[in-house]
Amino acid sequence: MQHDHEHPTAPSASADPTEPPRKPKQEQEEASTDVTEVADGILRTQLPISMPGLGHVNCYVLEDERGVAVVDPGLPGDDSWGHLVDRLSRAGYAVDDVHTVVVTHSHPDHFGGAMRLRYETGADIVTHESFRTIFDTSDFDDEEDSSALDLNCPDGQRAAMERYFSKPSPWGGRRAGPSAEFMERMRKANGSAGVSFSTPRPTLPLVDGQTIKLARREWVAMHTPGHTYDHLCLFDPEYGVMLTGDHVLPSITPHISGMTPVSDPLAQFFESLRRMANVEDVSIALPAHGHPFADLGGRAEHIIEHHEDRLDIIREALPDLPNGTVNDFMRVLFRERSWGEMAESETYAHLEHLRELDELSRHAEDGFARYAPVG
Repeated sequence: MQHDHEHPTAPSASADPTEPPRKPKQEQEEASTDVTEVADGILRTQLPISMPGLGHVNCYVLEDERGVAVVDPGLPGDDSWGHLVDRLSRAGYAVDDVHTVVVTHSHPDHFGGAMRLRYETGADIVTHESFRTIFDTSDFDDEEDSSALDLNCPDGQRAAMERYFSKPSPWGGRRAGPSAEFMERMRKANGSAGVSFSTPRPTLPLVDGQTIKLARREWVAMHTPGHTYDHLCLFDPEYGVMLTGDHVLPSITPHISGMTPVSDPLAQFFESLRRMANVEDVSIALPAHGHPFADLGGRAEHIIEHHEDRLDIIREALPDLPNGTVNDFMRVLFRERSWGEMAESETYAHLEHLRELDELSRHAEDGFARYAPVG
C-alpha cells in the first residue's frame, strides 16, 4: 500500500510548476478494464485504488479445474467489490467460481476483498503464516480487554486503532494516526451490505518453502520480509512465474517500515531482494502494481542499490547532524512533499541499519532518539 519517494505524490506532480507534468510511473496508471493472459492460465486484471503514488492494484486470476484463485482482491468496500465482480465477469467467471484468495501482505489494497469472498463462497484465504494487520490484538500489550475486541465491528476496529496509534513511535513523539481518507473508507466499508472492513483470517497460512497448487501449477512460498514483515511471494519453478506482490515493483520502490518486530528490517529487505536476484530461470515477474516484467534479478539489484544510496546520503549528512533526530535525517532523505510519519519510519529503518553495522550510536534525549557517528 505504501511506497517511497521515487514516485511523485500525484501523477501530475512536478518540482517546477512551469515544467510539463511528468509521465506517470507504471504503478500510477489508472486501472484498465482489460483482462490479459500473462501466462498460461493466469489472467491479469486491474482494480482501481486511490492512494498516493498508486492508481491500481493487479488482481491476478488463476484458472484451474476447480474454478479460480484470485491474488490481492483490492480494497474493502462496495466500490472495489463492484470492480472485482466486473473483472471476474470480464474474465468469464462469477464470484461463486472463486475457491481461493491469495493475499500477498497485510495492506488494505491487497486484503480488502478477501473476507467478503470467504463469506460469499467459502474460499480459502492463503497468506504467509506471519500475516498480521494493525488491527491484530497480538501486537498489543497484555491488557485484559485486548482479546475481547471484535475486530470485525466498527467499535472494535476503532478501539484497536486507537490503541495501536496511542503508543509512541520507537524514535519518539506521538504517532500521526491514520489519514482521514482511510477512516472514511473504513466507515463506508463498515456500512456496505452488512460486511465490515474485515481483516482476513487465513485458512491456509504458508511457511517458507511450502508448496501450494493453483492454476495447475505447484507454487513455492517465499517469505520476503521488507515492505511488510509478512510479505509472501509465490514462485512456479516449472514455468518460471513469480508473483512478487509489492516486494519487487517495476518502477517504484516499496516503503520500508521501521515499525516491525525485528531490529533491522532493512537488512531483512536486502536479504529478501537478494533471494529474488538469485532465483534462476524466472521468465516473468507479476507485480501487484505496474506491468509484468522479465528481469526480476536486475530489478531487485536496482532496488538494493537505491537503498544503499540512501545509506550513503545519511553518512554524508552526519557532519552537519552529529546528534540528529529521525526527523532531522528524514528532511535530508525525503523531499518536503513526502515528510511525515511514513518518511520518518523509513528513515528510522535506515538509521537502525547503520546502527546495527556499528556505524552509528543511539541515545535518548528529551524523549527522542538521537544518532551520532561511532568513533
